[in-house]
Amino acid sequence: MNNNSIEVCFSPALSEFIQTRGKSLVVVVDILRATTSMISALANGAKSVIPVSTVEKAMDLKKNGFPVAAERDGKLLNFADFGNSALDFMNGEVQGEKVVFTTTNGTMAIQAAKELGEVLIGAFSNLSALAGWIGMQNRNVIILCSGWQNTFCLEDTIFAGALIEKLLANRDYHIHCDSASAAVDLWNMAKNDLRAYAEKAIHRERLRFLGVDDVLDYSFQIDTSPIVPILKDGEFVLINPHRKEIV
Repeated sequence: MNNNSIEVCFSPALSEFIQTRGKSLVVVVDILRATTSMISALANGAKSVIPVSTVEKAMDLKKNGFPVAAERDGKLLNFADFGNSALDFMNGEVQGEKVVFTTTNGTMAIQAAKELGEVLIGAFSNLSALAGWIGMQNRNVIILCSGWQNTFCLEDTIFAGALIEKLLANRDYHIHCDSASAAVDLWNMAKNDLRAYAEKAIHRERLRFLGVDDVLDYSFQIDTSPIVPILKDGEFVLINPHRKEIV
């Protein structure tokens, strides 16, 4: 019998209703754009990523010398060093740095996830590495979609379906809820032309309106960053994806 369950939560606003109990891994996903960007920062040499839920906390850390990526409603905040685009972290500026992040949806979802289990971040960029490491654990999995201002979004749910497909290939996993089944169905509709399907996402229109949609092609590329970030002592650090234990 399959021992480990997979549950999907479409929004942080629904996190209090999650049914999974016991020791769980919680994968927070915000494809457009927070988790994609955090993974980019770590893949490009950042020592760690520090997610904070408030602008005030980010400003305090900026005063203490930390580089800060900050946005609200898709717009770069005027005190920030970086926006919320994966492309912002590819020029070497974050090498060896602890980078503070605060975003509209993703960092709020991370805050909610802390109450549910051990927190990982996922994106299409680290899909296979993440699934492979999770598959070595004997843990239930909750996929927490960041959504948009506590509502459902397509791109996060499609990613959830992609991750579930990989986990179900491991005989130790089974689907625990209708939301997980729906995520798999969406992924099956989207996966043959993921980038084209992403055009349906409303947040894609928001980014186009703001003129920050240059990251879309990268955001839907699969397995560009074979890393697995986990939250330890308030910071995302890297796990060796080929070893079962955390390093």
